[in-house]
Amino acid sequence: MATALVDLYGSGSEQFDQILLSDDYRPADSEEFMCVEQRAYFLRKLRDWKESIIEESRATMAQLQVDSLREPDIADRASSETDWSIELRTRDRQRKLIAKIDAAVRRLYDGEYGYCEVTGEPISLARLEARPIATMTLEAQEKHERVERVSRDD
Repeated sequence: MATALVDLYGSGSEQFDQILLSDDYRPADSEEFMCVEQRAYFLRKLRDWKESIIEESRATMAQLQVDSLREPDIADRASSETDWSIELRTRDRQRKLIAKIDAAVRRLYDGEYGYCEVTGEPISLARLEARPIATMTLEAQEKHERVERVSRDD
């Protein structure tokens, strides 16, 4: 596998996962789309996002172990249980988000990141900046959602 990555992205300074970018670097439309710097930027962005989700999850688990749901008042207990239920649902959504982040990282290494899975066209940098796990251009996503809505109505 390592040989394939070297074949795809070159060696040494060409490997995007080895590049150290300045903190103020932002991808620009004037650069070649998904150049080494842009791939390094989005890899860092995805890894940081995943790490923050994992850290929040650890904090939630620690808080669950510390807090007990043994409130003396029934109303307080119900309120606490509702709060924890919402928190656990949020963590479940974030668990699913981690799978999408991992898939985006795989696409980065495969050279498919930033390109629409439907049309093959580049996804705008603004869209990737706002939603780094995007797999479709805005137009393809809107079309997909319209078709989905029509199918649901049937």
